[in-house]
Amino acid sequence: MALVELKKIKQIFPLKNKELVVLDDINFVVNNEEFVALVGPSGCGKSTLLRIIAGLVTPSSGKVLFKEEPVKEINTNVSIIFQTFGLLPWLDVTENITLGLEARGFPLKERLRKAFKYIDLVGLEGFEEAYPRELSGGMKQRVGIARALVMEPELLLMDEPFSSLDAFTAQNLREEILRLWGSGELSLKSILMVTHNIEEAIYLADRVIVLSTHPGKIISDVPIALPRPRDRDSVEFIKLYDKLYSTVVTKGYNL
Repeated sequence: MALVELKKIKQIFPLKNKELVVLDDINFVVNNEEFVALVGPSGCGKSTLLRIIAGLVTPSSGKVLFKEEPVKEINTNVSIIFQTFGLLPWLDVTENITLGLEARGFPLKERLRKAFKYIDLVGLEGFEEAYPRELSGGMKQRVGIARALVMEPELLLMDEPFSSLDAFTAQNLREEILRLWGSGELSLKSILMVTHNIEEAIYLADRVIVLSTHPGKIISDVPIALPRPRDRDSVEFIKLYDKLYSTVVTKGYNL
């Protein structure tokens, strides 16, 4: 069953003397219990596409359906994890995590109950009163993950969430995301992630969608049938990497 469906999405941004077509004729589905990765060159509209799905940006044409209903405003069943953490420096960990709940009018007792649940789930115990300046990059992104999950979304959107982290920390958090998604402890049904990292996409996703650049169009939709946990050194993994890399390089840049 489709959780999200995009139909003929086109996004145009007006410039001074012309219009810039960022996305053109985007059609795909994210099913229930599915992890989908979007890859493609910089500037192909991947992040814009996430914002359209979340209802933060209205497409120039086409439509987004969430559980068969058109998305016409901010979709409260969706949360986003950003690359740059986006934590407010004057708020501590608990306050940053509960910011969205406060905006939705949850009483303090309920906000704290939910916050402590997700603090435990993402491994932030003992850091409840720490400020962002006191946290490592990995811990900051754990706060970002908890802040997204505390809203109890059905769809999690991730915009290059590990790209600013060192390799060891990034891999730990990839494993953590997979663990949380498969734990059965969340309302979360599906994940859609933007990444430039083809290896990361193959390691995490059930499908990898490749976009071209200028404008962003879907040029490939590749199922990843490898069992988890995945071995990056396996022949099957390397073949998929070579296939996707070749697609991005030869078609993604409109060569």
